[in-house]
Amino acid sequence: MQAQTLPDHDHAPPQHWSFEGPLGNFDLAAVQRGYVVYEQVCSSCHGMKHVQFRDLEGMGLDAEAVKSIASGYQIQDGRDLSGALKYRHGLPDDEFPTPVRPAGVPKGMLPPDQSRLTVVYPGGPDRVYALLTGYGPAPAGVAVSSGQFYNRFAQGRQIAMKPPLRDGEVHYADGTPATVEQEARDVTTFLAWVAQPHLVARHRTGVRVLVYLLCLAILLFILKRRIWSNVE
Repeated sequence: MQAQTLPDHDHAPPQHWSFEGPLGNFDLAAVQRGYVVYEQVCSSCHGMKHVQFRDLEGMGLDAEAVKSIASGYQIQDGRDLSGALKYRHGLPDDEFPTPVRPAGVPKGMLPPDQSRLTVVYPGGPDRVYALLTGYGPAPAGVAVSSGQFYNRFAQGRQIAMKPPLRDGEVHYADGTPATVEQEARDVTTFLAWVAQPHLVARHRTGVRVLVYLLCLAILLFILKRRIWSNVE
């Protein structure tokens, strides 16, 4: 039977994100929940080499909490006299490490770094969310290669990453039900935040500049009317 011909991948449905638009801002509760998903699920395979542990203070954690999180990671620290790698506990100024040998990842395959994933991955946050929730059985007539999983939003509709999320995979301290969709939305929000941690500050600066220019335009208009009011 000839394999069914399908488009390269489905288009990711548009989602509503709190950080979208010129007045958008990050829901820090969702960012914190997303970090829980990253730490408990994603970090076993994916690193964030452009993010320091100290950056987590920006999502509402205090210095002691950040120090505790950092110390839970093992950071490469050179080699010993025999040439073997040495490790130490992480410090707040360290970057999130990339796992040396991710469990369950085929040899020679390197999971992508997630530091800037939502800004470099085609489709952005919508596509990341769709990818995390797009696993399912392949349609009749569609052959899936060995070691691959069917995902209609993946390039070629196949992906080597097994479904990473399951209902109840993590425990949210705020009591939010940890469904696959909720976990996917939260971790996507977290990844969007680490990719653009200063987004809200830029939005606020832009609004201030627009307000300033508007006020300046009004003052100039009033000044012009006053000057030309005496001209017959």
